[in-house]
Amino acid sequence: MPLFIGFSQDNPIITVTVGPTPDAPGSAMRLFSYDRTTGASAGEIKEEGVMHFLLQLHTDMFLGLPGMLFLGVMGGLFILAIASGVVLYVPFMRRLPFGTLRKSRSARVRRLDTHNLLGVVTLGWALVVGLTGVINAFADPLTDSWREGELKAMVAARGADQPLTPADYGSVDKAMTAAKAALPGVSPQFIGFPGGAWSSGRHYAIFFQGDTPLTSHVLTPALVDAETGTLTDTAAMPALNQALMLSKPLHFGDYGGIALKMLWAILTLATIWVLWTGLQLWLGKGARNTERAVDEIVHAGSAL
Repeated sequence: MPLFIGFSQDNPIITVTVGPTPDAPGSAMRLFSYDRTTGASAGEIKEEGVMHFLLQLHTDMFLGLPGMLFLGVMGGLFILAIASGVVLYVPFMRRLPFGTLRKSRSARVRRLDTHNLLGVVTLGWALVVGLTGVINAFADPLTDSWREGELKAMVAARGADQPLTPADYGSVDKAMTAAKAALPGVSPQFIGFPGGAWSSGRHYAIFFQGDTPLTSHVLTPALVDAETGTLTDTAAMPALNQALMLSKPLHFGDYGGIALKMLWAILTLATIWVLWTGLQLWLGKGARNTERAVDEIVHAGSAL
């Protein structure tokens, strides 16, 4: 049965997601594409390969919601680590000019200077990516909260939510016409069919986006009775859900095309280097402490 229809603002291709039940998990869904102007099939879209594997690993480590929440906690600790680094860097800056690399000193000192310089240069970006990553980790709970709160209230205000069977679904075109009349000047991004996570048991939930780089990521839903095609209600998404919509593209660098993605990649590599040098400094500190303890024992033995 149909679950979602997705629209592109850049080409005439639409995507149709189907599954065995309205609340089917992502693993049971299949994605097909069609030419929006002719209705001709453009084939099935397979979400597989290296990039899909990496995205799944980065999103939830193949553990679903527990994996997402675990990564959210890790993101929070990442932010705390950045904050502690800033606290340590302040007295360091009082002794040396910004950007100083003491190349004539030991390897440990040179590594410390590189760690501090790259850390402060990438500070703002790392905080943005860390905060947006934490917000993204709570995507499913935020969606559930919207469904159980605002969505149910919208439906309840217009009468009982009597679930529909697919055989009773009415015209999607008629529903889209009613929604566009209520929300002029915006473009549809996707339609959630009845029974899914983004709609009620008897409504098409048609989500519209703005026409600017920023507003294109803020969605406004219109609920249309799937049987009659009449508009039920429209309402802006709650602030937390809007923050989630804005944070996802910012987290992945989707606001500025390939140029921003390349910048995001460079900053990611720089942050990995900061993490690596920090780990080396931490391990080296243990070795130095061990050497110092051995020297103290040797000196104490000599004194005796």
